[in-house]
Amino acid sequence: MDDEGEIYDGIRAQFPLSFGKQLASQTSLETVHNTTRRPDSKPARATSSAPNKGGDLPSLSSSSQAWLNSLRSGNPKPDPTIGIKSNIREDSTAAGIADSDGGAMIGPPRPPAELGSDDDDGGMVGPPPPPPNFAPDDDEDDDLMIGPPPQSLQSDEDEEEGENRYRIPFSNEIVLKGHSKVVSALAVDHSGSRVLTGSYDYTVCMYDFQGMNSRLASFRQLEPFEGHQVRNLSWSPSADRFLCVTGSAQAKIYDRDGLTLGEFIKGDMYIRDLKNTKGHISGLTWGEWHPKTKETLLTSSEDGSLRIWDVNNFKSQKQVIKPKLARPGRVPVTTCTWDHEGKCIAGAVGDGSIQIWNLKPGWGSRPDIYVEKCHSDDITGLKFSSDGKLLLSRSFDGSLKVWDLQKMKEPLKVFEDLPNNYAQTNIAFSPDELLFMTGTSVERDSTSGGLLCLFDREKLELVSRIGISPTCSVVQCAWHPRLNQIFATAGDKSQGGCYILYDPTLSERGALVCMGRAPRKKSVDDFEAKPVIHNPHALPLFRDLPSRKRQREKILKDPMKSHKPELPITGPGHGGRVGTTKGSLLTQYLLKQGGLIKETWMEEDPREAILKYADVAAKDPKYIAPAYAQTQPETVFADSDSEEEAK
Repeated sequence: MDDEGEIYDGIRAQFPLSFGKQLASQTSLETVHNTTRRPDSKPARATSSAPNKGGDLPSLSSSSQAWLNSLRSGNPKPDPTIGIKSNIREDSTAAGIADSDGGAMIGPPRPPAELGSDDDDGGMVGPPPPPPNFAPDDDEDDDLMIGPPPQSLQSDEDEEEGENRYRIPFSNEIVLKGHSKVVSALAVDHSGSRVLTGSYDYTVCMYDFQGMNSRLASFRQLEPFEGHQVRNLSWSPSADRFLCVTGSAQAKIYDRDGLTLGEFIKGDMYIRDLKNTKGHISGLTWGEWHPKTKETLLTSSEDGSLRIWDVNNFKSQKQVIKPKLARPGRVPVTTCTWDHEGKCIAGAVGDGSIQIWNLKPGWGSRPDIYVEKCHSDDITGLKFSSDGKLLLSRSFDGSLKVWDLQKMKEPLKVFEDLPNNYAQTNIAFSPDELLFMTGTSVERDSTSGGLLCLFDREKLELVSRIGISPTCSVVQCAWHPRLNQIFATAGDKSQGGCYILYDPTLSERGALVCMGRAPRKKSVDDFEAKPVIHNPHALPLFRDLPSRKRQREKILKDPMKSHKPELPITGPGHGGRVGTTKGSLLTQYLLKQGGLIKETWMEEDPREAILKYADVAAKDPKYIAPAYAQTQPETVFADSDSEEEAK
């Protein structure tokens, strides 16, 4: 029995974990993956179109024609392994696998005769066996193939040229939401456990596949610079830190958990020579970490320079690169990139030129390769191939060009009709670099929506166009080699998200892990009573009326109104206050008719009006004189001393 277990484990090791070790939860996983299946994942060529909810989005599927026929015949549940099962019927004879009944064999190969029994009818369960020449490398885990082994024998030539050759995982998709505007930056760490997304809404969302459930919520949200768009994110080679490039002149460094480690200094904008400044003086356009050295990174800016930084020194850069210009001035550097080994730098200048510098002792700002007028508009993305032979460029002019680094005078191939409206649209390679891909933007009169276009590197032709969103533009994309999943950011002015395309039979971890993990159920212990905060001064009774308060403050601040005396009272009535309504009140009418209200002060002499109270004041004083009536019956100043003065 021990030998049987070893053989079964050896067979199971060649397939994804969902086939062998998760038999208990296999049914639930299939249900989950069926809910995330893409509606446009039916077989179609790159030149044809498959119907979609948002319009006709051309796409290419990972299933065979037999899988489509089984769906049309009324298959109740789409099974992600049907495409593999249907091909066994064609290849069983060629591969030396035969069934006793002559039908299709289902599942992994039959165990040896001494271990198996002939009780069953010969039906096999699981994916097909690997070809005889398939031998996984036990030395390096990175070289192991993802998913079931490829089918080396194909009877149909069209099937050989189809998508099974490239093994594009896009049968299912999930969306990481959390942004209110277009997602312009994307970074997936090398292990594939954490994803960073940056947006035009000035925030960065951090996702962790290991701790995330099917709700797909981010565990942290950052705002690097208030009011500045996030333009690029880049992980360090050791994935313990990441670089955040925004529209400000200062790049920021964060650790793996989103805590700020520092920000680079801003240069002096009044210094004319950019080599004498210690940092960028205008908004950044792009930035990337060195692919091999975890202490070095590269940034480009609108001030027309590229700078190499040391993470241990935030006060000044290591090197300043000034591109070659046709005439003096400041032309922005729209994007930059390292090559695969970090020995070469490529930068795209706003005048449409591509300049390449080789890092060597004593090198300066003079480029080793200078190609002018590569594109008619700003270049948004540059990408080197890992072998250092090709350079890809993406531009606002709606084109993607393939350049041979040995012959940079003319491009090898130009792909047109790829609309681009965002300055962060990039280019990405597949893990084996047989394909490269880029996203397209949604135009006003377009009916295709945002697409992810994949091209063959050898044949230099369009292979597939995958519809991502009918209304949102696709900006950045990435194909992770370990997860074998495609990431594509999309959005517009009102929404944004990161689409993850995967295939349950080809992909590993990542989206498969979090989608199979249900949210934790709420229990009684989760109940929290919200405290009631009593703030009596917040009641309307204690609140000043905003209109009167603001009006009083304005009057006090006004020097003219604050010192202006009161105006004299004019108008009808007694003293301008009583009788102003011209007898509308009954009391005022009776007073006027009875003669109690008389206007006499305008006709009297002021001197006579005062003197008529002289006798009354002498007989009955009211103010000063009564205080001295008992102590001084005779007034001191009553007698005149004019006679003494005369003497």
